[in-house]
Amino acid sequence: MAQMNMLEAIRDAIRIELKRDSNVVIFGEDVGKVGGVFRVTEGLQEEFGEDRVFDTPLAESALAGMAVGMGLQGFRPIAEIQFVGFIYEALDQMFVQAARMRYRSGGRYNSPIVFRTPFGGGVKAAELHTDSLEGLAIQTPGIKVIIPSNPYDAKGLMISAIRDNDPVFFMEHLNLYRAFKAEVPEGEYTVEIGKANVVREGSDVTIITYGLMVHTAVKAAEELEKTGVKAEVIDLRTLLPLDIDTIVASIQKTNRAIVVQEAQKTSGVAAEVIAQINEKAILHLEAPVLRVAGPDTVYPFALVEDAWLPSVARISAAVQKVLNF
Repeated sequence: MAQMNMLEAIRDAIRIELKRDSNVVIFGEDVGKVGGVFRVTEGLQEEFGEDRVFDTPLAESALAGMAVGMGLQGFRPIAEIQFVGFIYEALDQMFVQAARMRYRSGGRYNSPIVFRTPFGGGVKAAELHTDSLEGLAIQTPGIKVIIPSNPYDAKGLMISAIRDNDPVFFMEHLNLYRAFKAEVPEGEYTVEIGKANVVREGSDVTIITYGLMVHTAVKAAEELEKTGVKAEVIDLRTLLPLDIDTIVASIQKTNRAIVVQEAQKTSGVAAEVIAQINEKAILHLEAPVLRVAGPDTVYPFALVEDAWLPSVARISAAVQKVLNF
């Protein structure tokens, strides 16, 4: 086992797939010689050459469109959108062209593309760099949405995403890139797309979340345990498809749940999770499922960012509310 942070784990996954399959290519703004704005692809152009790892103009619509075309020609493109706030220029290519390719062609063609992008708050970054736009993506049939929370999952899920014949929107929380190191196998392995992970077992309440909020939720669970409350924490890992079975199994045990997301409250992942819980597990609930999320405002300036983001205190308060219902 090697010790890797999430950035290194993602790079290792890309390197493995570049070696394994000559049809894998990666491109985007500054991903070549510079190695990307966060240096995720550092060294890959030197190792695999400019035909496999290359820079594109500052035009997200163009690089996403090129990914669609290359996918049709048998390549497996990894297209990096430099920051999540820049995906709007590429939405037609991602959510209309790539996501519908297999349906439109009656199964003749696929779009085996990974659209990578950093996202997320807590780093005092500029506007458009820290939004959480996964809610847009999960409304799009035909595209898979992955948000890892740790290095092991990041590597295994990236390898699975590159090998998948459907387009994958792979969102990487920029506050987790260098946050910590963990044991990661040095060789190739996969983590199943569409399978959640119970990262902490409990019996009193289920906390459902993903990305950076997994770590915030675990901290909240540790604080709650000091008061005698045993919280189970589920890391969704994949938002589309959603592993509702793991969620339901947990609620059948705990009978209470909250959902935590960094994104604004309305119409996000939490709303979808709660809707599916109501459809499949409502008779097991002893309290309404609550959301802990960012407020319905534009992502704030750095001065008030910490107050905007979900916190241990807000998660703990929501847990106490469902327990006391």
